[in-house]
Amino acid sequence: QVHLEESGGGLVQAGGSLRLSCAASIVSGRPFNSYAVGWFRQAPGKEREFVAAITFSGERTLYADSVKGRFASSRDNAKNIVYLQMISLKPEDTADYYCAAVLPGNLLTFMIGDYNYWGQGTQVTVSS
Repeated sequence: QVHLEESGGGLVQAGGSLRLSCAASIVSGRPFNSYAVGWFRQAPGKEREFVAAITFSGERTLYADSVKGRFASSRDNAKNIVYLQMISLKPEDTADYYCAAVLPGNLLTFMIGDYNYWGQGTQVTVSS
């Protein structure tokens, strides 16, 4: 079982940058470096959508078309943290951002239902 906590959200102007962090605590079972991690976001009044995913080793990543070239995910397994670096932010990036963990660790998936563990989210607001 994995407990996830996001941080790093905030208010930023369009064109600005933010780095989100997803810190993991292992309650039981396999170590965090066994899990693939996904990032999702949910804007007010909209459904939750896929943003990015990274495998257990960090060697492979997957991005939604809307963020490709602007967002990058990485991880530090020694610290049990996954990052989402966001640059060139747009007002349409405004949302609550969530990280989620899934096994097996080499699974890159955009499907919300594939993920077993979720954080509580961090809010990102991009002003125009």
